[in-house]
Amino acid sequence: MGRREEEEEVVVIRSYDHRTDRVRVECLERSCEIGHNDKIFLFTDTLGDPMCRIRNSPLYLMTAGLQCCPLILIYIHHTLELLDRYIMDKRNVTVQVAEVGNELVGSVQGSIKQATVHENLAMVGYVLGLRVAPPHRRRGIGSVLVKKMEEWFALHGVAYTYMATQKNNVASLNLFVGKLGYVPFLSPAILVNPVNHSRPLKLPSGIAIRKLKVDEAQSRYQTQMAATAEFFPDDIDRILRNKLSLGTWIAYYNTKDDDNVGSWAMLSVWNSGEVFKLRIGKAPLGCFFLTKGSNFLGKYLSCVGLTALPDLFTPFGFYFVYGVHTEGPNPTCGELVRALCQHVHNMAARDCECKVVVAEVGGNGDGLRRYIPHWKSLSCDDDLWCIKTMKHDVEKAEFGDFTKKFSTRTRTRSLFVDPREV
Repeated sequence: MGRREEEEEVVVIRSYDHRTDRVRVECLERSCEIGHNDKIFLFTDTLGDPMCRIRNSPLYLMTAGLQCCPLILIYIHHTLELLDRYIMDKRNVTVQVAEVGNELVGSVQGSIKQATVHENLAMVGYVLGLRVAPPHRRRGIGSVLVKKMEEWFALHGVAYTYMATQKNNVASLNLFVGKLGYVPFLSPAILVNPVNHSRPLKLPSGIAIRKLKVDEAQSRYQTQMAATAEFFPDDIDRILRNKLSLGTWIAYYNTKDDDNVGSWAMLSVWNSGEVFKLRIGKAPLGCFFLTKGSNFLGKYLSCVGLTALPDLFTPFGFYFVYGVHTEGPNPTCGELVRALCQHVHNMAARDCECKVVVAEVGGNGDGLRRYIPHWKSLSCDDDLWCIKTMKHDVEKAEFGDFTKKFSTRTRTRSLFVDPREV
């Protein structure tokens, strides 16, 4: 083979090295905009830890000592000559290049857990944080990254892998659904409620709220929710005992009313602000002025019972509500959920770093959506989860039938959103 005058691009994939890659991954994150519509984009501040969203993954905790890490990076090396000595041989692969630069252009993260899928326990892999630098998109880099992550999943016995995107994210859907064989199966709603630090909410007098001990919370989740929730984690105890979990609360009526006997609701709270911060990077000019004006008039608005829109243009933390479960008639339990969310708001109001409370509901949990306080302008109803089988013996038609039934069943079953994967 002769030499070429044009540059050749060689893709190299390797594991993340915190000592040398931390700053470059952060730069990559800043160059990639994420958001739930065409007008508002969110930027993440990882607080100096690019692996913050997977650091609490059970598999990562077990394999950290083995230097086995589910964050994979992709580099691109620019060469000035053809790789004459590049021999594609499984027994002997060598690469000799004349480098003129080293640029990190992509990353992907993944976590593995044992969870309930279709009423059965299975090893489940979650793909998240796929990033490709804008100048290097449409070159197949994202596909290579996800495939490499799936290889890592397969080595650890993963039966199903899933990911979350937005319905209008054409590029993401073309990659995962169009090229990689993922199938959409669920569309949960992300509900966001701003926190008013100057005015705590008044809780209903007829409802009692009690914080559960971890053992009691674990027992209730395992006996009441595990059999009825999709993606319920087998290590719920580890989640509840994590330092980021602020606790679990139960609400019930303290009045002797036959209609309310036996009705109760529970939820848990995760301090996501200790993991990473969020910031609105782009928004309509009107939203910017509304936020600033609302903050300026915040004290006056609270006097008339209105909530000021917090300043979301500077980095902020948030509480994530997870494990919402009810027992009893929906309208009755709905009011209990509302009271619990008001209690969480008052908790967040005492945390100056927390500016919003976030919940994600899907499946039969959609019926509780109207009882969970949220602002429509800040919330998102276009989230889309996609799933793929890692079992090679499952035929495509059979898997399609499975996902169709799975999508139908999730409408009658609740959804457990793991706070470690937010």
